[in-house]
Amino acid sequence: MLIPHDLLEPDTLTRLIEDFVTREGTDNGDETPLETRVERVRHALAKGQAVIVFHADSQQCQLMLRRDVPKEWLDEA
Repeated sequence: MLIPHDLLEPDTLTRLIEDFVTREGTDNGDETPLETRVERVRHALAKGQAVIVFHADSQQCQLMLRRDVPKEWLDEA
């Protein structure tokens, strides 16, 4: 299930994005400041390039690039 980013409380969205950009393996040697990485993700969400996916089975949210989301999930949204 896709969750519109603008329906999340601002603090919740910030924590979700920070968790994503600080997760092990996501920086690949990138020394970009945390604030800049968070703003990049916010921008990608606002432009529709990234989406928030909620997995009902695990009760977990995940950020994904829209191009990596199965087409049927996008059609359901």
